[in-house]
Amino acid sequence: QVQLVESGGGLVQAGGSLRLSCASSGIAYSIGDMAWYRQAPGKQRELVALITSGGSTNYADSVKGRFTISRDNFRNTVYLQMNSLKPEDTAVYYCNAAGLDLRGAEFASWGQGTQVTVSS
Repeated sequence: QVQLVESGGGLVQAGGSLRLSCASSGIAYSIGDMAWYRQAPGKQRELVALITSGGSTNYADSVKGRFTISRDNFRNTVYLQMNSLKPEDTAVYYCNAAGLDLRGAEFASWGQGTQVTVSS
């Protein structure tokens, strides 16, 4: 079982920056894709950015050029650098990791979420 713990959220003014971290713990055979999602009040959870184990990345159009996802495969940690933040980026941000457990079964784990609030 893999557990994920996010950190780094907070309150920031528009135009500011935040860096989110997601540390994983537990035992897994392998961890593949890691991603950040977000959910604003009254809206569905949406994919923000994804990074494969090989380092390929994918971003939502709304954050391209402003957010950067990265990972440390040795520590199984994923980061989200968020620059030029806008009020519409306000949401709870969730970390997600997918992989194989020791039995070879697929798993997908979620963190508890961290609040990001951008004031105008």
